[in-house]
Amino acid sequence: MTSDFTLPQSTELSPLGLMHIKRFWGKVMLRRANLLDEELWKKEWQLDKTLLSVLGLGLEQTLTYVFQYAPAFQEFEHWILLTSGTPTGEQIRKFNRLFDEIQTPSQPIPPALSDEEMAFWTENGYLILRNVISKEDCQATIDVICDFLDIKLDDADTWYGLHHSRQGIMVQLFQHPLLQKNRQSEKIRMAYEQLWQRTDIWVTTDRVGFNPPESDKWKFPGPDLHWDCSLDLPIPFNLQGLLYLADTAPNQGAFTLVPGFHNRISEWLGSLPDGTNPRTENLHALGSLPIAAQAGDFIIWHQALPHGSRPNTSSKPRFVQYINYQPADLSHQKHWL
Repeated sequence: MTSDFTLPQSTELSPLGLMHIKRFWGKVMLRRANLLDEELWKKEWQLDKTLLSVLGLGLEQTLTYVFQYAPAFQEFEHWILLTSGTPTGEQIRKFNRLFDEIQTPSQPIPPALSDEEMAFWTENGYLILRNVISKEDCQATIDVICDFLDIKLDDADTWYGLHHSRQGIMVQLFQHPLLQKNRQSEKIRMAYEQLWQRTDIWVTTDRVGFNPPESDKWKFPGPDLHWDCSLDLPIPFNLQGLLYLADTAPNQGAFTLVPGFHNRISEWLGSLPDGTNPRTENLHALGSLPIAAQAGDFIIWHQALPHGSRPNTSSKPRFVQYINYQPADLSHQKHWL
């Protein structure tokens, strides 16, 4: 791709009838050649992720494919259809309406969380939604992950092989009917809607996780406590979430966070000496808590909380699925003061 390439407008339709996809492909191709303005990449980042949500594609798998193969647009669209199928007409129409001058107003938000849960959320910045997915579907999802990784639950020797589809404890599995079914849980979606205070949110196509017990030859690679956002103040409101697919004890590589830190992150950042990198501080000293929960329980948290996994010192692996809902436009995000 040459430097005189002109990016398509977002409103240009692809053969699928979907807007913005040609522009997204063009931007990734330009970025691959180090020819894209980074400010443009950042400006349209949330819209790009929403497009991938509509297409049922993982962000990393899409960028990896384009960077590796540099496909022509027709090849790119063909890869999409082979990878995740054709999006529904309703999804296409809903996404294309994002480019209308007159936006469809958000619908009334039915309460999904109790007053007690909302009070806990305000104080702690996270919630455990109990039993949002059936035990049967959780076990079936574990079976899908094991099949994908070519491991056997009853044979620990198979847990530690070199899998091209694993990056640490993250598993590059995005497309499967069961994963999509879990993402479409009404309980999960309604909780996100209530916390966002808007219904125009889109489910992302995220990965799954496999954290086996530590052994003499395999040690926990992280990620330890971290943030997935800029620490420039004020920290904007945003959410993240994961589903426990198996009962998970505190020592089983449990998801870990610092409760309530969204309420004190501004004060803490301001207390650090000049030149300190907050990401390299001992974040566990802030009061980290491993979250024990059951198969089918969903943990949702504010992005200002330091969070991560931890070493698995039990005898059982940890299985999770990452599920998130976000609006297509974060320019009107409220800020957590």
